[in-house]
Amino acid sequence: MNRHKSRTPRSTFQTLDPDTIITLVEQALACRCTNLCRPLASYINRVYELEDEKGTGLVVKFYRPGRWSEAGLRDEHDFLLELAGREVPVIPPLRLADGKTLARHENIFFAVFPKCGGRSYDEYTDDQWLELGRLLGRTHAVGALHEPRGRITMAPDRSTRDQIRWILANNTIPPELAPRYEELTGELLAAITPMFDRTEMIRIHGDCHFGNLIYRPDESFFIIDFDDMAVGPPVQDFWMLLPDYSDQSLPEIELFLEGYETFRDFDRRTLRLIEPLRAMRFIHYTAWCARQVAEDGMSVVAPEFGTPHYWQQEIRDLMDQLERIRTGPEVSSGNRL
Repeated sequence: MNRHKSRTPRSTFQTLDPDTIITLVEQALACRCTNLCRPLASYINRVYELEDEKGTGLVVKFYRPGRWSEAGLRDEHDFLLELAGREVPVIPPLRLADGKTLARHENIFFAVFPKCGGRSYDEYTDDQWLELGRLLGRTHAVGALHEPRGRITMAPDRSTRDQIRWILANNTIPPELAPRYEELTGELLAAITPMFDRTEMIRIHGDCHFGNLIYRPDESFFIIDFDDMAVGPPVQDFWMLLPDYSDQSLPEIELFLEGYETFRDFDRRTLRLIEPLRAMRFIHYTAWCARQVAEDGMSVVAPEFGTPHYWQQEIRDLMDQLERIRTGPEVSSGNRL
């Protein structure tokens, strides 16, 4: 059972209905839609499949209020439009009737995208690893052109530190476990923060896993869902695709980087950040769960989230990861781990 109950009344965001959704999209696009309004899976936002009167598929995304500023949401759209303008396979938002890509309903921002189906893979061939490297290399070449206005910086002493502080300040952890969690995360930050010194930080996708890459026949891979776009090290955008820990994924890393370096140099010393980034991901996910429960008590989160058992396991996982970071293989400046 979750320890937290709903702290806020149900908002417009939580009670969007098909009539409202269809009307908003028709007004935004100055078109007519059919009665199709199918909810799609989304952990944070509200996303629906629609169809205009010509039968063209549409996807509307209602952004969770308070998660990103308007500037932060425009960062996502700007990045997508820049990538599409350079023929990188992404799915940019549609231009609305007013020429913009972001609309607003009460306190909710929303955008409309073309429907673009495809297949997701959870295991890649050698050729596909090369292809993914080329895709991310092209993406990062655009990402490095300038910084966003309203996005987080993915670094231990910034985003991760803030997430830990939020967890500890909001009575998320059972009181008997909070001191150990605070001590452990402090040790983790002390261990990994120096590893990020002088690391290149650029606009990245931020959440590049199997589910956010789709394969379209005759079109290859598309990278989708830039909702977690951040400023961070380029290595963040491929470590979640690896089949195992970094020291057990050397062939895949080499293939990926061969493709990547077709379009952009990669600092191989940053491969040592993979395991620190994995630990940061543990904390990021926990903070995300805690925020969803604290906001409305309705979002689907991890089983048993908030219970002593959940936090005991989280502490054990972080301990194991810290030990792996301390004893794992160092990355040389050469071509291998």
